[in-house]
Amino acid sequence: MLKDVTIGQFFPGNSLLHRMDARFKIVLDFFFIVMLFSAKSFSALFISVLFVVFMCAASGIRAIVFIKSIKPIAPLLIFTAILNLFFVSGDHLLAQFYFIKIYSEGLRTTAFVMLRILALIVGMSLLTYTTSPITLTDAIESLLSPLKKFKFPAHELAMMMTIALRFIPILLEETEKIMSAQKARGANLDSGSFKQRAKALVPVLIPLFVCAFKHAGELATAMECRCYTGGEGRTRMKQLRSGVIDYAACAVVAVLLASVFMTDITLAKMFEPYPNFIWY
Repeated sequence: MLKDVTIGQFFPGNSLLHRMDARFKIVLDFFFIVMLFSAKSFSALFISVLFVVFMCAASGIRAIVFIKSIKPIAPLLIFTAILNLFFVSGDHLLAQFYFIKIYSEGLRTTAFVMLRILALIVGMSLLTYTTSPITLTDAIESLLSPLKKFKFPAHELAMMMTIALRFIPILLEETEKIMSAQKARGANLDSGSFKQRAKALVPVLIPLFVCAFKHAGELATAMECRCYTGGEGRTRMKQLRSGVIDYAACAVVAVLLASVFMTDITLAKMFEPYPNFIWY
């Protein structure tokens, strides 16, 4: 399961998304979230889903990578689906098992929420998949630079966020190694009650914390050896530059966002005489 976690990984490439300015990608990700959570109908949500599918195809990254990004949160998705399916009531009863009732409204809410969460995860994953950690740091710092007038540590915050993202795959790899070593010594990590599994994780967590502090110390030493002093007077080998692709992407997202609002407004007026019809 840990090998399936792809958060924080970067997949080099030469696609349109890889060549886009990282600052625009962060801003467009924000508007993509607005687009997703503004949709109130399946028709409007379908616009956002089509957009993220097209972006995944344009990135040149294999579909299996996005599937792996979803697998670790599958238990959370199932739990969310059960809550919406069994606890959302309405006027259209579909099935009943003793005290459990399934309504058409609950089924609609479950499908809508699941589709929205999946699109959100895949869309946000595209940012780290197509942007290197260094470029992401520079982009975050550039977007936060106006706050420097108020003594806001923009560079330090951007650096911390990027290092945290970069450390996720490293710590996952260390966890896999430690768990394999403990299993080779006879540790039982995959069976038993919840309490037994929790106790069995103690020999894993302690070495993991030691490795985390070791990596942090090595990183701090490397930064000191390279005379790292923060954002003041710091130069960059690669400068962030925007181009036609970035402005074209902004125009496309603006049109899609307007389409989402217009679709919801139009459908609400069309189905206003049919208040019991919920599947649109």
